[in-house]
Amino acid sequence: MDDDDIFARTTHNRMLIADLLESLSAEQWDAPTLCAGWSVRRLAGHLLQPMLVGFGRFFLTAVRHRGNTEATVDQLARMLADRPPAESVSLLRQHAHDRVRPPRVGPMGPFAETCVHLRDIARPLGLEADVPRADWVTLLDYLTTREVAPALVAPRRLEGIALTATDAARRWGSGLEVWGPAEGLAMVVTGRTSVASDLNGPGLPRLLAMS
Repeated sequence: MDDDDIFARTTHNRMLIADLLESLSAEQWDAPTLCAGWSVRRLAGHLLQPMLVGFGRFFLTAVRHRGNTEATVDQLARMLADRPPAESVSLLRQHAHDRVRPPRVGPMGPFAETCVHLRDIARPLGLEADVPRADWVTLLDYLTTREVAPALVAPRRLEGIALTATDAARRWGSGLEVWGPAEGLAMVVTGRTSVASDLNGPGLPRLLAMS
């Protein structure tokens, strides 16, 4: 998969997220997501961070938080969420084509976020909005490699686990089996344990224990 293709998929997914956000009511913008402690509004702010916050600003914020990346990202998300929903949607569309290469993860970082965060919003609201199935397969191809960023998949989380996507006829890894739809597999692999009801297999308890 070359970078041009990943950037194009990321653009497409940002537009899907913008469409979803635009369809939500004021109450839904304040609803919780699968990201602990984050409302839809705050997650929308976070999705704008790669395009609106440069390295210098991120670094200075990180210094204020003594290098705590989680606290840095949370503060930036809060700051970027402090705008009317229509403005957030407009900015997401305006910057949908931006090609962002964060350190360590490159183009796969923003791509992964568009896949996972769209479902972080849609799942708790009972909405079907989703990225193409092929994107979940591509994401799992990355999540199951040694090159995956620890922020996406904790070290050793997939050790001794074999994943099978029942809707894509694909398999990753070796060991105790876990099977289910590609979307569900990717969501659990990235720490969304509440999605585990979509999965089955003898390796599921081990996978959840490592999440």
